[in-house]
Amino acid sequence: MRPGSDEATTGGPPPEPTAPWALPRVVVAAPASGHGKTTVATGLLAALRRRGLTVSPHKVGPDYIDPGYHALAAGRPGRNLDPWLIGEERIAPLLRHGASTPTPADIAVVEGVMGLHDGAVGRRGYASTAHVARLIDAPVLLVLDTTAQGRSAAALTLGMAAFDPAVRIGGVILNRVGSPRHERLLRDALAEVDVPVLGAVARAAEVAAPSRHLGLVPVAERAPESVAVVDALAELVESTVDLDAVLELARTAPPLTAPAWDPAAAVGGPTGVRPVVAVAGGPAFTFSYAETTELLAAAGAEVTVVDPLHDPALPAGTRAVVIGGGFPEAYAEQLAANTSLRAELADFTGPMVAECAGLLYLGRALDGVPMCGRLDLTARMTGRLTLGYRSATAATDSPIARPGAPVHGHEFHRTVTDPGYGERPAWHWDGAAHGFVDGRVHASYLHTHWAGHPDTARRLVEAAAR
Repeated sequence: MRPGSDEATTGGPPPEPTAPWALPRVVVAAPASGHGKTTVATGLLAALRRRGLTVSPHKVGPDYIDPGYHALAAGRPGRNLDPWLIGEERIAPLLRHGASTPTPADIAVVEGVMGLHDGAVGRRGYASTAHVARLIDAPVLLVLDTTAQGRSAAALTLGMAAFDPAVRIGGVILNRVGSPRHERLLRDALAEVDVPVLGAVARAAEVAAPSRHLGLVPVAERAPESVAVVDALAELVESTVDLDAVLELARTAPPLTAPAWDPAAAVGGPTGVRPVVAVAGGPAFTFSYAETTELLAAAGAEVTVVDPLHDPALPAGTRAVVIGGGFPEAYAEQLAANTSLRAELADFTGPMVAECAGLLYLGRALDGVPMCGRLDLTARMTGRLTLGYRSATAATDSPIARPGAPVHGHEFHRTVTDPGYGERPAWHWDGAAHGFVDGRVHASYLHTHWAGHPDTARRLVEAAAR
């Protein structure tokens, strides 16, 4: 069975949302970024799906791009588990929701972020992969880049495990192994510390996905190339990893006892109206969380998708617009060429929410190329990456927040705007103003996960109904 096929079997009848559920699960982690977590996690998802299993893909942290590859490999949405963005109390419920939607999964594979113990700066590992592994009570499969390393791989593994005894490292996958002799040396060393090796990937066998200034190129931009990458990753994992041993490890996770997250309960049920809310999609706007549209629908919206690259107009009856993140700088000329949609958005009087790429698109120009002109700002690319978690408060009343409302989010961009914020800013953090509120438009660089702030969806739907 190929990645992208719809032939995978379901994991049986849906579990009761509040009863314990014996969901096999494993967290794919590493000592640091660059060891091969995405290669192994995506390959595992695709290889297990080829076996006929229904696999639920998840990603620790705020990243949007890896979940796109996960979704292609698993045939269902990739979902993020980030305690900073959504609160640690929602991690297990959201795992359960994702693993049971649209059908119950046979196994959940969770890709970590950065190094196993790396989390929010200054917060002692909060929002790290280790933190999430504890919250979902899952064993860890550690991926090691063994380049220029021998017996020290065992010491590194032992140290990663001892640093937090509550995190159980159940096995190791050796990546970038140089030769059969090198592999034997590594296996012997890890046997000394009683950590099983569940796979070994040769250096020459590595599969690479094209990257860009913010990471990998999103799946939506590169199909069918993305399908070929996922196929190659599935074949790589099938030939180098003991899938039976991985399944055995995943089955050692105890039953999930947390109830499943419910978008309807989170927003308090539908508002009683059915306004059309258009959400930007297509290759230029790929950064979104699956829970955003689920919350909007649960609040009563009729959610539609608009592709600013190709759709000449908003969907009929649109009452609100959500424009998330992505790479408008890579599509600036094509976005500019869609003059009819740009003009409609410039004159649109309903509520609009724009994050990062959406902020740039609503401005007057991006690197000198005309955009919508709804906001009086220009933007340009820089060589500086702005990246990190933010603890913000709403600065101005808007369709998504009351003044003073707290929110956790993250920034991830290489652009700047002129001016840097509006007369009515969207947020305050670190003692400064950020973003723009202009009429019923709320736009800023801050990415938020609405499952952590479900009032955002309800307020937007209510504003659209008005």
